[in-house]
Amino acid sequence: MHQVMIHPASYETVRGAIDHAFDLFPQDLKNKQVVIKPNVLRGSKAAEGIVTHPAVLAAVVEKVQTMGPASIVVGDNPGLFSYGANEAAFEQTGLMAAARGTYRNIGLDAVSLPFHPDFVETVNVSRAIVDADIVISLPKFKTHGLTVMTGAIKNSYGILPGAQKARLHKLAGNPSRFHDLVVEVFRLRVPDLFIVDAVVGMEGNGPASPELREIGLILAGDNAVAVDAVMAAMMGLDPSRLRFLRRAAEAGLGAWNLEEIRIDGNLAQLDNFKLPPLGGEAIQDNAAVQEMLESKTRLTPRADPDGCTACGTCVEQCPAQALSMPEDLPQVDMGLCVTCFCCQEICPEKAMVLQ
Repeated sequence: MHQVMIHPASYETVRGAIDHAFDLFPQDLKNKQVVIKPNVLRGSKAAEGIVTHPAVLAAVVEKVQTMGPASIVVGDNPGLFSYGANEAAFEQTGLMAAARGTYRNIGLDAVSLPFHPDFVETVNVSRAIVDADIVISLPKFKTHGLTVMTGAIKNSYGILPGAQKARLHKLAGNPSRFHDLVVEVFRLRVPDLFIVDAVVGMEGNGPASPELREIGLILAGDNAVAVDAVMAAMMGLDPSRLRFLRRAAEAGLGAWNLEEIRIDGNLAQLDNFKLPPLGGEAIQDNAAVQEMLESKTRLTPRADPDGCTACGTCVEQCPAQALSMPEDLPQVDMGLCVTCFCCQEICPEKAMVLQ
């Protein structure tokens, strides 16, 4: 039987909840490579509630540091609004300081992995995620206009660098297929522990809604399906109505039935919690959002001849081998490019631009 922790907390007292989470879900971190992945949708102020709060990240980093890991990496690939601005997003949100020197731009290096052929043959995943012995996922308690809620499973969408996210959004074509897609990305590297920032949650049309909700809780578990099922119940939503949870359960990734989940704490439904439409209409039928997604899929990297020094770093690091250097200027083969934009992230001269 799965177990999910529901523990009272404020951002000032969050360390107690983090300690309890590690007591309930022990992790052997000694001499291990540990990646801690917050939800960093985009650059924003911590008070906007769009990203995992810095106090939660800081408490997890402090806890992990006491457990003897060989290394700690804090990183994420921010969402559609922050391509090429990884450091800036972490600085603006306060997560850079909360990482306590462990931040790394995990978008700089990626590895190609086989994917579900119904979508694409391969995707690029941040190498730090693939190489990690332990991955700790720190989702935010939020709604999402396409998947209704975003939690433990959806947070793994950030293991994909660059515009792959927008490209896969477009390839999915409709909300149902996007639910399936999210599960396929999650399966690439299932995290070992999930700690959800539900001190202040988000309702309405997330994942960047201005409608915040004081909840005062930290959730935790070592099974994403169970954690998301508890989140759904707290939002007043029957977990069985979420396609991505049903799909994950069918794939053997966990159980969403609350009768199969042991609760450490008090599971209570939040009064009058505002949910987006269950069919994904909040994003699927939003012309502005769809145009933004479309514009991101049209972006292509190009070397600026005035800034490029022909150092070859982008060619060496391109995980899709889509770059070559025929005449002292990198050239992109868009037939091979997977729009991960690692070249833009890694260029020491910032000479790779997106057009």
